[in-house]
This record gives sequence, C-alpha cells and structure tokens, in this order.
Amino acid sequence: MATIARRGVSAATKADENLRQHGFCILRDVESRSRIEEINRSLHPRFAATPFCQGGFYGPRTKRFGGLLKRAPTVESLVQNPAVMRLVHAILEPWCDTVQLNLTQALELHPGAPAQFPHRDQDMWRGPTGELEYLVNVMWPISPFKAENGATLVWPGSHNGGQGDDGAEPVAIEADPGSAIIFLGSTLHGAGANRSNAVRRGIIVSYCLGWLKPYENQWLTYPPEVASAFYPELAALVGYQQHRPNLGNYDGQCPSILLGGDPPDHLAAIDALRPDQEGALSEFLRQQTDQLPPRLGGLPKSSAVGTKER
Repeated sequence: MATIARRGVSAATKADENLRQHGFCILRDVESRSRIEEINRSLHPRFAATPFCQGGFYGPRTKRFGGLLKRAPTVESLVQNPAVMRLVHAILEPWCDTVQLNLTQALELHPGAPAQFPHRDQDMWRGPTGELEYLVNVMWPISPFKAENGATLVWPGSHNGGQGDDGAEPVAIEADPGSAIIFLGSTLHGAGANRSNAVRRGIIVSYCLGWLKPYENQWLTYPPEVASAFYPELAALVGYQQHRPNLGNYDGQCPSILLGGDPPDHLAAIDALRPDQEGALSEFLRQQTDQLPPRLGGLPKSSAVGTKER
C-alpha cells in the first residue's frame, strides 16, 4: 500500500538536493491557481471530445492528448516556469549542449481507473542506465492530487539505476494546483488507482537531452507556421535550434531559419560547434597554415618553379 507524502512546503533550496537524492521533489505554489484554472477551462472541450485510451499501459479509464502549446497557449507559463527550468538545466546540462521539450500532455483519470504499470520513462531510449539522466518530468496538478483519486506514485530512491529505498513502498504525491511534482526519467513511477467519485486532471511537461529523439514529435506537433508565433526561447525549446555540433540542422543552418518564412533555395552551411571544438579547430587550422610552404611570389628566383639552374 502506498504511503502519502507529507504536505509541508518543500524549501526551494532543498529541491535540487531532494531531486538528486530521492529521485523526486515538490515545488509548492510556483504557479498561480488562477492561471491553472484558466488552463483547465481552455481544456474542457478537448477533454470532452477525446476518447479513452486503448491498451493496458495508457489505461482504458484515462484520457490523454498532447500539443498543449497550440491547444492552450497559457501552458507556455508552465513550460517555461523559472523554478522548474532551473532544476531541469541543473540535471540535464552536464550531458548535453541544449535541452529540448520532450512532451506536453494533458491527462484525465476517471473513477475506477486502475493503477498504472510502474515504469521509468527513460526506458524509451534503451541507453545505458545509472550513468546519466535523460529526462526530467514535471507533473502539474489541475485538480488536487490525492491518494484516493490516483495521485502519481513514486518509488523513492529508484532513480539512476537504484532499486528503491528499503521496503520498496511507493509514495503517493499529494499536491494542489499551482504546485509542480518533479521526478527524474530514471525514477520508477506510475499513476495511482482512482478510487474516488471524481475525475483527476493533470498536465505533464517533460524535458530531455537535446540530442535525443523526443517522445512527442515536436516538428510535426508545432510545424513552422505554428512555431513562428512562439517567442524565440520557446521555439528553440520545441526543436528550432541546433544541438552543437551541427545536430538537427536545416540545410546546414539552424532550423530557426524556417520561422521567418520560406528560406532561400540555396543556403551556405554554417559551422555550429561547441567552444572546445572551436578551440581545437582553430589550433588545427593554425598548424595547417604554419606547415604551408611560402607563397610562390615570395620565393627567390632560383627557387621558383620552372626556373633553370645556372
């Protein structure tokens, strides 16, 4: 049986420590409840029109849909929340040049929904485990998360190759709208069973290393005609940027060139290198220059090509 996480306020100075030590943390009241309610109202029609999921993993009593930045533009404030982004960058940037949006997804857990199969989201990529973090998840409660209505279950200490704390009992993360539940992609987790008579709504926003293929195909979800309306920072987050060196380019240039309208048919490829690579390249080019023979015009006549010895 799951225990219930204490509802005391997580100090901002402890969030990073808790995330690294336990695999999850809670940021209380980092977004206004009025903003959350505005988002909730804007999602009503979409939830009503969305059918239940198919399959045992997503759950037959659950509704899910993505692409929230075009369906509820105010979600942008959640995606770029400063307190959240500070933790995201701290966890992921040691392993990548840029961070990218992995998904935005709204979910609705209906009464009678069973507990979700416990899983680790990083298993999408089948990379080495216990060496680096691939992903940071942020769950935003739209309705209050309670143990009885299927609050997210997390296994503390199960992250980064761990098996969980002694006892291996999950924790039901209880939190109110305006708070953010953050857990690593290597943390074992799953939705709890909704044993209440009410629907439980939430939004999950996740971020991954910039060199990975994200869960949600961002370029199809937000094609240039959609992303051109985003602020540059948000457009970069959904993929309109290069991950140095030169990864994710468009004809050798940053894909953000597509946001200004139709680019020229012929583009010059432009280096996009990390500072360490720029330094190594500069030294390589300097050595090549030093090894070149002097220019012909500067040579003595006796050394010029085609000059006869006398």
